[in-house]
Amino acid sequence: MLMLVNCSNCHTPLQLPPGAQSIRCAICHAVTRINNNSSYNTHHQHQQYPPPPVVTPSPYNHVTSFKTPNAHGRKRALIIGVCYKYSRHELKGCINDAKCMKYLLINRFKFPDSSILMLTEEESDPYKRPTKYNMRMALYWLVQGCQPGDSLVFHYSGHGSQQRNYTGDEVDGYDETLCPVDFETQGLIVDNEINATIVKPLPRGAKLHAIIDSCHSGTVLDLPFFCRMDRHGKYVWEDHRPRSGMWKGTSGGEAISFSAGCDNYQTSADTTALSKITSTGAMTFSFIQAIERGHGSTYGKILNAMRSTIRNADTEFSGGLTLVPSLINMLLTGGSVSRLTQEPQLTANEPFDVYTKPFSL
Repeated sequence: MLMLVNCSNCHTPLQLPPGAQSIRCAICHAVTRINNNSSYNTHHQHQQYPPPPVVTPSPYNHVTSFKTPNAHGRKRALIIGVCYKYSRHELKGCINDAKCMKYLLINRFKFPDSSILMLTEEESDPYKRPTKYNMRMALYWLVQGCQPGDSLVFHYSGHGSQQRNYTGDEVDGYDETLCPVDFETQGLIVDNEINATIVKPLPRGAKLHAIIDSCHSGTVLDLPFFCRMDRHGKYVWEDHRPRSGMWKGTSGGEAISFSAGCDNYQTSADTTALSKITSTGAMTFSFIQAIERGHGSTYGKILNAMRSTIRNADTEFSGGLTLVPSLINMLLTGGSVSRLTQEPQLTANEPFDVYTKPFSL
């Protein structure tokens, strides 16, 4: 049975392989040594912390081998599309989502092409395939050298999942995860790691927007505040800060996430019901449509437009709902049709008025 221990430096839960005497944290790179006399609980209850860690002096010095765009632009984006080709988990629209999101960022929000890193299975560069290792390194890259005034975007389209949380820092008792293309052999990327990698380091004056198109993605960035909105547009911010008191916010910066389901239990749709042309993620498509159709002035307007697009998909299927022309040539062919049941929603590091706060990337 795998043993769950906490990193002795950042306290991130780590799964200790059977028989191992130490483990290196993927987030802070501290080495946690296991004291055989300590009472680690193999049933994943509260753990005792081992002796002080040994920390490598420069945990990200190997990032130079990760061939990416320049990491010092004012605008920077990481876009990941995972289709799990030739497997029983295959999705049809995720690479389309990635291409459309890149097109939107470049043409609508003036992101330099050189500041956008894409990981998809179509990439010939082995460092740009959406493996667990590459996704982790890309997340580090996204916040590397981040300064006040920087605008960061993280877009993910692919499978998401859940796993039991044993540290008490999840309201629903589950950690949310992203599924790399090699997740069956290398494992999942857990929300705790995502939070520690791209949320906590954000300095004051910097902002991060995430658009997550996957199942169980309501709180995949582990942001502490959750916007609960009803079908009439009324909303309330729910406090999802862990009872343990662990801080899940930023270092003064701003982090806001649009996710594919308003709750962690909701699933996302890989569908042709929206574009009528090819498979897309419903979350990604509705976000792009909201921006392109002029509903991008505030977060509330974007959210309501996204929800309207998804709710009306079935009734508009025969009515010719189409992509704006500028995006048609970005799409490929293929696809399955599924019923759309998710409700896009917001999470953030701090509550705000969604109808007055301007949206900008």
